[in-house]
Order: sequence, then C-alpha cells, then structure tokens
Amino acid sequence: MIHESSYVEDCNIGKGTKIWHFCHLFNSTIGRNCSIGQNVMIGPNVIVGDNCKIQNNVSLYSGVILEDDIFVGPSVVFTNVINPRAFIKRKSEIKKTLIKKGVSIGANATIVCGITIGEYAFVGAGAVVIRDVPSCTLVVGNPAKTIRNINEKFNMD
Repeated sequence: MIHESSYVEDCNIGKGTKIWHFCHLFNSTIGRNCSIGQNVMIGPNVIVGDNCKIQNNVSLYSGVILEDDIFVGPSVVFTNVINPRAFIKRKSEIKKTLIKKGVSIGANATIVCGITIGEYAFVGAGAVVIRDVPSCTLVVGNPAKTIRNINEKFNMD
C-alpha cells in the first residue's frame, strides 16, 4: 500500500509494506511488512529490513542500514556526514550507520553517522548517540550513555 500523496521512485519494496501520507522514497530497498509513517524520507542506497516500523517525520539518508524488526520513533534524526558544510561537497565522505536487529530508537533521538547500534539495544527518547551502542543495552542522554542492560523483549534485567 502506497498512499497517493507519497512519491516512490526506483525502490524495491517488500510485500505487505505500508507507506503512508507525504513520504518520499527513492533508490532504496524496503523489506516486507514494514510501516513507513507520514512525512518520511528514505534516500538513495538506504536499506530497511523486514518488519520495521518508522514513525512520522524521520529521514533516512544514504549510508543508513536498518536490519529486521527495528522501531524508529517520531522525528528521529540520522546524519550521514560528520562535518557537513553547505559550501563543500562531501558526498564521498558519507559514513555507514548500522542499526542491528531488534533495536528501538525513541522519539527525537539523534544518531550521528558512522556508528553501529547492537542487537536489541534501546535508545531513549531525545538521546544523542555519538558512539557504538552494545547489544542489549539501554542508552539515554546527551551524549548517550549506557544505564543498564536489557533483554530481547526490552524488559529490564
């Protein structure tokens, strides 16, 4: 299902995926059974795995890879260049950001490029992630810091 107000160009989209209002997707791969919320932009060379839920107002730029079963909360920000400047072309400096299976990212978090967030980690709302996050941990704050371990079901250990 692709809402009529959305623009989708040269994408490979899996069965059962729903793309809601005012989205713009181009040159990307989206898995099966995903939900792409309102006003989401998914840029070229982005990979979104199966069963991902991307909430409203999220932009996924080149270099972002979401594995399966990822939750991306409303207005999460992903960057793709460490030191962007309007007057310097830096497309050759795009850094890969890998979000591993089962991760949840809370609303308004910022994910700085070039990092990996490990399986089943949980990023709290508003966190600013500037370094790799280990699997099965909860990180919060600016900069994001680990505050405890969690299990795959996001229950506190």
